[in-house]
Amino acid sequence: MRRMLVGSAALLLLAGTSLAAPVPSPRGGPNLVFSGRVSEAGTSQPIAAARVSISGTRHGVMTGADGMYRLVVQRTALPGTQVLLRAERVGYTSQSRSIAVTTADSVTQDFALASSSISLEAVVVTGAEGRAEVIKGAAAATSADVSYAPSPLPAQAMRMRGPAAIGRGHPGQPEWNREQYGLIEENVFLAVGNNPLSTFSIDVDRASYSNVRRFLLSGRRPPRDAVRIEEMINYFPYDYPEPRGPHPVSVTTEVADAPWHAGHKLVRIGVQSPHVDLRDMPPSNLVFLVDVSGSMQSPDKLPLVKQSLRLLVEQIRPQDRVALVVYAGAAGLVLDATPGDRRETILDAIERLEAGGSTAGGAGIRLAYEVARRNHVRGGNNRVILATDGDFNVGASSDAEMVRLIEEKRREGTFLTVLGFGTGNLQDAKMEQMADHGNGNYAYIDNLLEARKVLVQEMGGTLLTVAKDVKLQVEFNPARVQAYRLIGYENRLLADEDFNDDARDAGELGAGHSVTALYEVIPVGVRTDARIRGVDSLRYSIPPRPGARQTGELAFVKIRYKLPDSETSRLMEQAVREGGRAPSADFSFATAVAGFGMLLRDSEHRGTLTLDQVIRMAERSRGRDPQGYRADFIRLARRFGELEGAHDHPPADGR
Repeated sequence: MRRMLVGSAALLLLAGTSLAAPVPSPRGGPNLVFSGRVSEAGTSQPIAAARVSISGTRHGVMTGADGMYRLVVQRTALPGTQVLLRAERVGYTSQSRSIAVTTADSVTQDFALASSSISLEAVVVTGAEGRAEVIKGAAAATSADVSYAPSPLPAQAMRMRGPAAIGRGHPGQPEWNREQYGLIEENVFLAVGNNPLSTFSIDVDRASYSNVRRFLLSGRRPPRDAVRIEEMINYFPYDYPEPRGPHPVSVTTEVADAPWHAGHKLVRIGVQSPHVDLRDMPPSNLVFLVDVSGSMQSPDKLPLVKQSLRLLVEQIRPQDRVALVVYAGAAGLVLDATPGDRRETILDAIERLEAGGSTAGGAGIRLAYEVARRNHVRGGNNRVILATDGDFNVGASSDAEMVRLIEEKRREGTFLTVLGFGTGNLQDAKMEQMADHGNGNYAYIDNLLEARKVLVQEMGGTLLTVAKDVKLQVEFNPARVQAYRLIGYENRLLADEDFNDDARDAGELGAGHSVTALYEVIPVGVRTDARIRGVDSLRYSIPPRPGARQTGELAFVKIRYKLPDSETSRLMEQAVREGGRAPSADFSFATAVAGFGMLLRDSEHRGTLTLDQVIRMAERSRGRDPQGYRADFIRLARRFGELEGAHDHPPADGR
């Protein structure tokens, strides 16, 4: 009986009801519209994804890319004749304004938020209180009401080790930490005479950046192997041209000076896929596979998973179908394939999820793939979306067996997207491997704003593959380049012979996705203290072609890809020439991000680079930043500086 009463009370809270009598409001229309703009104090740059809400109520909206908001509320839902309108955004100081409720139909209120460093716990979502909804009235609101509130970490998470007991190089490591990261040995400089070709698979994963952010905002330096520089660079959108002609990708190249080594150059290679109107996407057959084991109980895990999936469901169309599979001690089907026009049924199934038990990950994946197979859409987007902290510790779950299953289903046309959540148990290496073999992508969701980025703003790239098995091969001109180093992509390197082997798997490119690769090159004739890996001179070496120096080419880029429904690759080619122009803002910003990654890794290749240089480069190249991602990066770099000043400790090795 007591349980029934508690449940009833919770339903009353969710419904926004109150036992007190409503306070009369001034007369006027049935709805009151609050609108305005949220910008950054000092620069007037718009702040996207800021939350504007009415204190003491569940009513609020997110600002758009232009910083504008529009909140429509029924007058009877307002707490009185005076309300407190609040604007907040991660990384900024919140601001409140007292607004008189008058007979007018609309109120305009702008906000200017000052930059601030905020702990990650300020944006961890709570459970049902954070449920997303669309405010309905005479004029519908422009965004979902996405609530997020402070929520402390579990008590056991607060039991930190003392400095003498730290084993991973950063203070404050939780005792229960089981996070695992794959070993990364940074790429070295290779002599062009012995190694003229550099071959690798593209990588559109962005998980490393949001994971690094999670560490820094919680006051800890990330483990070295959690920092994958290519994923940090590719977290940000760049202004590459849309593809034209027969290929579904465009290629952009650029050359500039390396800011950390005098005389060295940087070569940027950018690949862009076409943006697709979500209304024109083929029908989707989606299976949500949700880990509901006991390790998922904390607020930054299952509650955040539920919030994130609700955002995705809001984008579902009537022709799409959604199923829901869960796994803990055993796997189960919560909701069979359901048309997108039955949205409330899907949302209700997500809302009922609770965590508890052990983790039968292998059984869950098998069941999810079986549900996807039964509802396969020919020519559509068939995909399993796994949401987990990455732990698969019960049942048939060996990495090799899991990979074979995922590859088999990939060949049948069902791809895999992996969403990582939470702290202390993140099996990062395993999750990245699963996504790579499943023709999908891996993202780490540290807060609801990141969920919106991945599942709403970048939904086309997350769900629709436009090119698969995308490989790059760069041939450097030995007449102009003596050595080169690929920055990042250490776990994406391929043998040179793999480039022409269509049986060799590689990365996928989603709609609207871009991929950026940076090479640091040492021109011929430049004296350097960099260690260059090579072999003794060859007796029968082949000299450069006559006139190679006069071509002006530093390198030659080749790209192979397959269309989603093909097993035969296509080839693109483009020369890289050194120009005399200053680097673009995009190039400079990507360079700043790469430099920041090298500092986080305490890389031997960082040269003379300092954090102040990184911040200055990022500030100068911030440019148009409609979503505020670049501004957040600058604040994150400053946060790293604060941590380095506060803690006298060696860099984390994360090994």
